[in-house]
Amino acid sequence: MAVNPLDANPAGESEPMRLSGTSYAVLSLLELLGPATPYDLKQLLEKSIENFWPVPHTTFYAEPDRLARGGFLTVRQEQGGRRRKRYELTERGREALRDWTASPDVTPPQLRDEGVLKIFAGADPAAIMRRRVAWHRAKLAELEGYLEAVGESPEARGVRASLLFGTGYHRLILTALDEFLASAGARD
Repeated sequence: MAVNPLDANPAGESEPMRLSGTSYAVLSLLELLGPATPYDLKQLLEKSIENFWPVPHTTFYAEPDRLARGGFLTVRQEQGGRRRKRYELTERGREALRDWTASPDVTPPQLRDEGVLKIFAGADPAAIMRRRVAWHRAKLAELEGYLEAVGESPEARGVRASLLFGTGYHRLILTALDEFLASAGARD
């Protein structure tokens, strides 16, 4: 039976629970890590998903509790010490993640770039794009390091594929930026 994340959740809330990109990010990280604390999730998020899907910190830290209330995760809290919470996927969570990944439907990508907004408003494009070149080079080096660390492990197939896409993306953007700066006569 396929899980419809819009069905009323098992906690008995009257509103159907909608799963967002952030919801699926949390479910994906838990699928990869197994039982994890919010800190564990945030550490992996920063080295993986945030490279292509930025998530506001406050939203991310609230999402595991919301998913637990919806029956997608279990939560266990330490009785003493720091009283950390540890989350784990339920079968409902695994099924929702499987259904989501099996669907080819995705929302179109969006360009949300403050530099482009500044250029639209009249800023010097060359100055902004030179800065962008430096940022993309640094991000490419970071992702290449992650890619090398992941290796060829079959368990990390999806992580490796997302890193290959990310490195290709940054190479493509660097090529476009170089062409732009050359055509503008502003190349370093």
